Parts: sequence; structure tokens; C-alpha cells
Amino acid sequence: MHHSTSRAILCCALAFVACTSVSGPGEVGRRSPAPPLSAGVSALEASLALELPAAAGEEHPELHNLFVLSPNVISGGEPGSPAALELLAQRGVKTIISVDGKVPDASTAAELGLRYVHIPIQYKVITPDELLRLAKTFRELEAPFFVHCFHGRHRGPAAAAVGRLVLDGISRTQALAEMRQWMGTSTKYAGLYRTVASAPLPTAAETAASSFAFPAAHPFEGFRAMMVETSRVWDRLVLLSKGGWRADPAHPDIVPLNEARQLAELYGAALELDDVRVRPASLRDILAESHSDAAALVRALEDASAAPSAVSQLEVTAGDSMDRLKAACGACHQAHRNS
Repeated sequence: MHHSTSRAILCCALAFVACTSVSGPGEVGRRSPAPPLSAGVSALEASLALELPAAAGEEHPELHNLFVLSPNVISGGEPGSPAALELLAQRGVKTIISVDGKVPDASTAAELGLRYVHIPIQYKVITPDELLRLAKTFRELEAPFFVHCFHGRHRGPAAAAVGRLVLDGISRTQALAEMRQWMGTSTKYAGLYRTVASAPLPTAAETAASSFAFPAAHPFEGFRAMMVETSRVWDRLVLLSKGGWRADPAHPDIVPLNEARQLAELYGAALELDDVRVRPASLRDILAESHSDAAALVRALEDASAAPSAVSQLEVTAGDSMDRLKAACGACHQAHRNS
């Protein structure tokens, strides 16, 4: 969708929100969060109980799925370049909250007058401690806030919903509806929906008493750090596969064979991690299978590079490897990440 059309649709949606419950910047933190939904009410059903106007997120180079939810809260994907951060600064953003595992580029953001706070969360649920950190950040740092995960569709929208509850005083039903109907949060992540629907939110007194110091970086080690990098390599491989495994002239540093080798190396290294050795055998089996499939993808790309006659088969052989990798990722996420 064209940017101007997308923004027009979103403005109509925001006008609807403004007429119902959005607070202005001068009212930040003054509203009490809405109470949890009644026991027994399905969070997923509640996300459809309030029908919102259709809206599409803004799309910019290196900045995707951007939704201006209120004067206080904006949700989107990871700013992928200094230019993306500059765009956020131009839009008036003051504080960026990343709930992704990757350490953000806080130094570049600071040069543009943006403050980064890193609060990584998982797909299963937002824990009480993470809720405390999010609520304290929303209450005590400067709005407007830009909240992001990697793609801006699941964890980021859930964290942005916390901001909408804490700052804007919207209902739990509306927060759930925005996640599902606007940002496209998958119903696979029922724990995120349950958090927004029913988790008790910290009081102002509780957040004021917290010693959380708004760190710009919360680095991980081991398997979780490996998965942060793997997800980015995977996204690049998906884009390359859609382009017939040809390098994109706009990104000459992204080379298909190099990306495939990196993926294989990541899976191989994961099998040697101490925190993987103590995990269930089913996880180790999936990682071993993925390592083998990534190696097969490397061989297919090597064959096509060495012998032009193999290029015609590349999309078939590489596609088979990608399909197996995708299936393994889905099985692993279902069993070990999503719930």
C-alpha cells in the first residue's frame, strides 16, 4: 500500500480512538489502567469484540509496520538503519523501548536525541518483572514512545499495549483489538494476549519504588543470543530466495552463499552450547536436523556457483532445504518458545 494511503487510513482509525479514550501528552501517566478482564473471558475472543476501522501500518525503508496508536505510543519494527532512527526523531519520538533480544544501536539514537531502553521479553508471556520495567519506563521517561521488537508484529505490539493501558487509559478490550486487528499479532502467542487481557499492572507507587535504571542494553549469551542472530539471517535468506537467489544490488553485502554458511555455522555452534546440552532432547534433535538442512542449502548454492548447469535446479534444491528449515523452526517454536 502507498505510504500516503496507509497514513490516511491510519488517521481515520486514530480519529476513532481519539474520540473514545486517548489522552493527550499533558495527561501522561494520570490515568489509572483499566482493570483486567473478568475471569473466564477469552483474550482472543475479546480481541475481536470491538471492531476497529481497517488500518495498515506505515512502511519505510528499514522501518516497517509503524502504527501511531496515540500521541504517546507508536508501535513498529526494529529501526534497521540510522536513517530509520532519524525518521523517528523527526516524528517527535523521545524514548525508544526495544523488547527484542538484540542489543539496540543506542549510541546512534543518542546522537539524534533519542533515549533507548532495552527490556527483552519472550513470546510466551510478559512476566511481572518485565511489566514493572515497562510500566516504570512509560510513567517516568519522556513521551512519545516508540516500542519495537524485530518485525513489530507480536512482542512489540504487546508491550505497546502496556503503554496504552498505563498512559492512555484505554480498555483491555481495545488494547487487544489493536494488537490483533491493526498490528497483526498472531494468535499463536496466546500468552501475550493473556498478559494484556488479565495481568495486574503495577501501580504508580510500585513503579516509583522500583530500582530499574532504564538500561540501553541487556545483552544475552548462549542459545538466546544465537537465536537473535539466526532470525535475522533467516529473514535475509527468505528475501534472497524470493529473488531467485540473486544478490540484491541495493544490498551488495548480502550474498546468498555467505548467508547460508552463516546459518549452518550458527546451528552447528548451537549444538555445542552448554545451555543447549541441558535442554530437552527434542530441541537438540531439531537443531541437528536444521544444521543438516542448512548444510544442504550451502551445497546447493556452492554447486550453482561452480557449475552454471546447476543453476536451473537451484530454486528446487534450495527451496527444498528452505521448506525443511521452515518446518523445523515452526516445530521448535511451537514446542519450546510460543507457550
